[in-house]
Amino acid sequence: MAVFFYNIFLLLYRTGIRIASLWNKKARLWLDGRKNIFNRLSAELRTQDSKIIWFHCSSLGEFEQGRPVIENFRKQIPNSKFLLTFFSPSGYEIRKDYKGADWIFYLPLDSKTNAKLFFDVINPSLVVFVKYDYWYYYLTECKKRNIPLLMVSGIFRKDQPFFKWYGNLHRSMLNSFTNFFVQDKESLQLLQSIKINNVTVAGDTRFDRVSEIAENFTPIDAIEKFCSSSPVLVSGSTWPEDEKLIKDSTVNFPDLKIIIAPHEIHTEHIDQLRSIFPNAMLHSQLKAHPSHPITSNCLIIDNIGILSKLYHYATIAYVGGGFNKGIHNTLEAAVYGKPVLFGPNYKKFKEAVGLIEKGGGICISSSNELSVILQKFINNRTELELSSKRSFEFVKQNKGATEKILHYIKANRLLTN
Repeated sequence: MAVFFYNIFLLLYRTGIRIASLWNKKARLWLDGRKNIFNRLSAELRTQDSKIIWFHCSSLGEFEQGRPVIENFRKQIPNSKFLLTFFSPSGYEIRKDYKGADWIFYLPLDSKTNAKLFFDVINPSLVVFVKYDYWYYYLTECKKRNIPLLMVSGIFRKDQPFFKWYGNLHRSMLNSFTNFFVQDKESLQLLQSIKINNVTVAGDTRFDRVSEIAENFTPIDAIEKFCSSSPVLVSGSTWPEDEKLIKDSTVNFPDLKIIIAPHEIHTEHIDQLRSIFPNAMLHSQLKAHPSHPITSNCLIIDNIGILSKLYHYATIAYVGGGFNKGIHNTLEAAVYGKPVLFGPNYKKFKEAVGLIEKGGGICISSSNELSVILQKFINNRTELELSSKRSFEFVKQNKGATEKILHYIKANRLLTN
């Protein structure tokens, strides 16, 4: 009966996407990216005789968690080939040219037929799902074929269906996994409560990823010129609610340089930002005319790919999303040793909770609170350095998940079959 309702859900999902694609760009990309996908997969993979390792990520955030595992696999298993799939356009469209994988595709929508055909085509030796995205037919087909299946950076909460009376189908999906590498002891205990014992507490691979980024930092000349010697607030992955808050809280800080890297960089949003910050410069303008004098204390980043570097230049970092669906990646800022500020919707994000507990993160609920915090850090060097140190130490202490996963694979000889 549960499978019947799951199939109804898949049918409704497919129908909803088709209807939404008439006006929604992401839905249209979702559909277009899956056209003739099995023909394209077959054409790309048909001549391969190397072992294939399949990594699946729901979207961009999960990719960043899986990335250090992929790249370390490549170093240690150079003769294998890597297939990377995404469910969401926001992951695929940004990372479709990623050089760390041999092939990058959308994952066909789950179904018994699609899952069987997918495995027939790719025939992987190892499958890795990152954090979540549980698809019944793909997971059970993997188990049928006795292919090792790992979950990395998994995290579980007691309100999920796995732990509810109606969660039989979801629990059956978990039985397909060879091992779970979870982020915390709470996830371990929840899984054990439903008799899932093949679990390793490894931590979050994003700590490894952001550490690699920071270690390989290279300067951005235009940003250095803009920042000069002023205090700098770098606001990353912001939404309109964050941007209005930043505007209202910084009016009394004439010497503060503000860098805003919004979550959406489409023309309408950039225009909206420029109406909020009418004297702001665009990063594209600054790059195009590097010799022009800096005439504004606000810089809007109208491209993607540099946010993780921007936090290096921050005196104080603000991470957006906390007044929306949930905060974005706080670790990208914390790794550089910066106080990390964010809105109240953060409690589902373990790393943000940890940052607050360690004293490197601060929750902001209003523009007045943000103004007070900015004043404290700008005027009190000791407070700034203490919070910065705590952020850096928090990231440093939580590194190592990737190494634990690789050790498990070697110790259990998962790639020798």
